[in-house]
Amino acid sequence: MSITELQLLLADFAERRDWGPFHTPKNLAMALTGEAGELAAEFQWLEPGESDRVMDDPDKARAVRLEMADVFSYLLRLADVLDVDLEAALREKVAINEGRFPAARPVPDD
Repeated sequence: MSITELQLLLADFAERRDWGPFHTPKNLAMALTGEAGELAAEFQWLEPGESDRVMDDPDKARAVRLEMADVFSYLLRLADVLDVDLEAALREKVAINEGRFPAARPVPDD
């Protein structure tokens, strides 16, 4: 699915539950932050090697996937509500970071 298709899926999900009034930019940003915290909690107290292997445990892997999906969902909803083109925003940010953090090797040609 494309980003737009995912956003339509989430918008429809929210609309069918009458959640529109609650999906304000502030609320979505706060929910996104909370879900990012829940994702981080899945790694809390793990040693670096343990965190590298977190996806080897089926229960932990599922928990990580679901928290990542929550973070992604709220980011997609926030971008949709604010009419932000995430692909364009990411390209812009990478271009900025190319200037801030020059690579030792040039960018490959497509």
